[in-house]
Amino acid sequence: MNGRDDAGRFLRSRRDRITPHDAGVTFHGQRRVPGLRRGEVAELAGISVEYYTRLERGDLRGVSSDVLAAIARALRLDPVEQQYLRDLSRGVNEPVGSRRAEPEAVPLPWSLRRIIESMPGLPAFVNNHRLDTLAANKLGRALYAPMWDDPASGLNAARWGFLHPAARDFYLDWESITGFAAGALRAEAAKRPDDKILADLIDDLSTRSEDFRTAWAAHTVNLFRDDKRLRHPAVGVIDLRMEVLEVPDDSGLSVVVYTPIPGTGAEESLKQLSAWWSDEESS
Repeated sequence: MNGRDDAGRFLRSRRDRITPHDAGVTFHGQRRVPGLRRGEVAELAGISVEYYTRLERGDLRGVSSDVLAAIARALRLDPVEQQYLRDLSRGVNEPVGSRRAEPEAVPLPWSLRRIIESMPGLPAFVNNHRLDTLAANKLGRALYAPMWDDPASGLNAARWGFLHPAARDFYLDWESITGFAAGALRAEAAKRPDDKILADLIDDLSTRSEDFRTAWAAHTVNLFRDDKRLRHPAVGVIDLRMEVLEVPDDSGLSVVVYTPIPGTGAEESLKQLSAWWSDEESS
């Protein structure tokens, strides 16, 4: 990632998606593009066209938090997008030497492992900000058995989702799931610009997957949280809700728990999955 280039492209992409009608802008005559003009965004944000043009070229040097907030309101950025813009600005304005070096590995606290093991009836995991699975309880391991069967994935959800053919069959909403993964990595890359492991992961996916390159170029940012419809090779389709409990520090660790969506039969499917995994372990 290049903070300056990404800032400019992000602002342009958000401006292009908002229609004058959505923004409450009155205009007359024909327009060549459906989105807002730079001057319209500048007026909505209460800044000069020249200043906004400079920002859209990626020059965020010295930009204040008030200006960023005004632009976020004008472009109707959601909370994740607002944080992304602030992170990009911080990356441009902070001296490189003042940044905290990103540790190569964060030790897994024993307490998090105990938490996921205390929920035997639900698939549960400990993930990091790079979408690596660091630990899983038995039902979580059973649910994502196809990923565990692929050593090349390194138990990374983005790498497996974009690069392994089995993922397209496993995720019934594959395009949405992988798009969320790309958006989550983009948000984390702005937050942690010195994370070389994360940068290497993004470079690897960009080199090897056209689908990732397309998703990355959309400049979408989001949290990797969504309901999932999975087709498990042993028990069929399972509809699950993804709950994410973030560890309240800067480690990037989170506890992820999948719960059955009521009325879908997922609760019975999880029982079948547990029985199947017990048979697999004993065989």
